[in-house]
Amino acid sequence: MDLVTALTRARGTEPPGPDTPAGPPVPDWPGPGRALLPPAGPGPLDLDGLLRLSLAAADPTGRLRPTPSAGALHPVDATLLVGDGCSLPPGRYGYDPLRHRVHPLSPAPPGTAPGATVELTVTPQRTTSHYGHRAWPLLLLDTGHAVAALHLAALALASRPAALRLDGATDRPQASLHIPPPATGATTPPGPETATASDLLSRRSAAPPLTGTPDPDDLYDLLALARTAGNGHLNWCAAVGGPAPALLEAGADGTLRRLAAGDARPALAAWAAGQGWIAHAGALLLAYGCPSDADARRIRRDHLHAGYAVGRAQTAAVRRGLAARAVGSWQRADLGAALGGAPERNWIVHALALGTGSADRPEKGNS
Repeated sequence: MDLVTALTRARGTEPPGPDTPAGPPVPDWPGPGRALLPPAGPGPLDLDGLLRLSLAAADPTGRLRPTPSAGALHPVDATLLVGDGCSLPPGRYGYDPLRHRVHPLSPAPPGTAPGATVELTVTPQRTTSHYGHRAWPLLLLDTGHAVAALHLAALALASRPAALRLDGATDRPQASLHIPPPATGATTPPGPETATASDLLSRRSAAPPLTGTPDPDDLYDLLALARTAGNGHLNWCAAVGGPAPALLEAGADGTLRRLAAGDARPALAAWAAGQGWIAHAGALLLAYGCPSDADARRIRRDHLHAGYAVGRAQTAAVRRGLAARAVGSWQRADLGAALGGAPERNWIVHALALGTGSADRPEKGNS
């Protein structure tokens, strides 16, 4: 699959074709599944809790999960490479999120690091069944969201920080993260954006409309969080309406700086596959970059980081009492050119719609 050509086509105006079968919602892992159980005492990495807080489905259909996914199609599959210090014996396992079970695949190779490495791949058919040629950016964004969910789950379980691989170097796996066993003795206190287990189990994408402009301090903090999580690979700004509509970015002095005046939300609604509710959203956090001449590795890297950063920002927004919904479908969204820059250098890659009045009306999927 030529990812460069696929992204160019996904950014165009061609509509997807009719829906096709999505296929099985999980891989056909070999052999009987093994139940995941909490560890008997402190010390081992709790793989039961890690997966339950991040990837496990909450109902048998697999639609209701704590990880956002375009169309609630969940194309991301997880394989675990388990070393010493975990609640499972060392080995390689395939994970079934519908039944919350693992399937032993092979022994752990010599030299496997203590803890668990979660490798994430995608089954494109699940997403192409509805989005057709627009699927590939969404597949990468979904993978980034899954990484964010696993990272936040590890922190909620008081694990040491995970080591992420989002460099886009390979397409199988698309991404991975290594989670070491919990540290013995002193632990690092949780930060202000560290989600609790309750936060992670209850998070859902809010259903439109998402109205009400968030407080400037919240917007600044969410932009700063997204920029840090994105590791500098993307640009970030926020489109707001109200009495002083503008595009805003987080300045180095700790305040919001005006990038452009005027209400960008109607144009953003047209670019976001015609989702009219976006024109009335309280705010939209926008990740933009990934020029048209980007190679496959950079396309993967930028989209993975965008999904990861928006996943982190979405959870942080909900913790602040805001309504939040990820928006992944973007066509003709050349924000850089609209701001007077060179064309095809700064495309919208991903976004997070925010509001103050819809946090109590969750929906099962996201756009």
